[in-house]
Amino acid sequence: MRMPEPIRLADETLWPPVFLAPMAGITDLPFRRAVARHGGAGLMVSEMVASSEMVTPRPSTRAAVRAKALTEGAGAVSVQIAGREADPMVETARIVEGMGARIIDINMGCPAKKVTGGLSGAALMRDLDHALRLVDAVVGAVAVPLTLKMRLGWDSDCLNAADLSRRAADAGVQMLTVHGRTRAQFYKGSADWDAIRTVANLPARPPLVANGDVVDAASARKALSASGADAVMVGRGAQGAPWRVAQIAHEVFAAPAPTLPTGAALADAVATHYEDILSLYGAELGLRVARKHLGWYADANGAPMRADMLRADTPAETMRLIAMAFADASGTPIDTAEAA
Repeated sequence: MRMPEPIRLADETLWPPVFLAPMAGITDLPFRRAVARHGGAGLMVSEMVASSEMVTPRPSTRAAVRAKALTEGAGAVSVQIAGREADPMVETARIVEGMGARIIDINMGCPAKKVTGGLSGAALMRDLDHALRLVDAVVGAVAVPLTLKMRLGWDSDCLNAADLSRRAADAGVQMLTVHGRTRAQFYKGSADWDAIRTVANLPARPPLVANGDVVDAASARKALSASGADAVMVGRGAQGAPWRVAQIAHEVFAAPAPTLPTGAALADAVATHYEDILSLYGAELGLRVARKHLGWYADANGAPMRADMLRADTPAETMRLIAMAFADASGTPIDTAEAA
């Protein structure tokens, strides 16, 4: 495997080339802080922001809270935006640029029905002319670098990532990320890293990031080799293990080694993340937001009492259970079916 060069986007130097993927409802400020505490990432991308939600005069409580912290965090932070109409996309891009976003990413890869049903996310890969009108509008509206995240295509009959990438690069997109599945696959089967090479082989292309099923150093090396990409992006592999990004960067690119918490240190790490969630969202909403993270921590680290933590209805009770469950956790995953 060749050693990639640092990726440079305007004034930003992205290194090591192991990035945190945008995950809706997950890569919020508390999660990005958790990743930063455990070694960080070459780039962190915020959770997806729907342009229709951002420009509405009455956003939901959760959307309003998230918006306040979109651009906060250690190191380079990119804000991902999604939408289907140029004017709201432009307004959203200008808003997040004004909030301090150093990079803006356009989502053309989300497979969720509530997103594609509104002709956003991966649905844009079915109409590249319309997709490029959105890219052109946003590129012309902001001064920060614009990047683009996509899938291989809509389905096996519509594999057009290379075409979209070529046209987006010509329009001014400065970095491309390709998830090695089609929208039709959602997250089923295995990511096809080899298929990403059609984008890697484009002449004079911008930097390329491979995404999908990168969960450890071995999969990162395979993804880089198969795809020809310049970097990898870690998504679900970091759930319950926010140190995973830095761990991969250390093992593949000799970045500083993170301390992998176990026992009391693990309990403290989970408790700190939980407190950050409550601090941002408040106790009532924070209790609900935190449950998925607690479940992932339990699954990824072999912690008992998973069901008890998810049922706890007060912060004090949840903190008591965190201390008990993780103090002796082995760091070895347990059968999630048994833990459910």
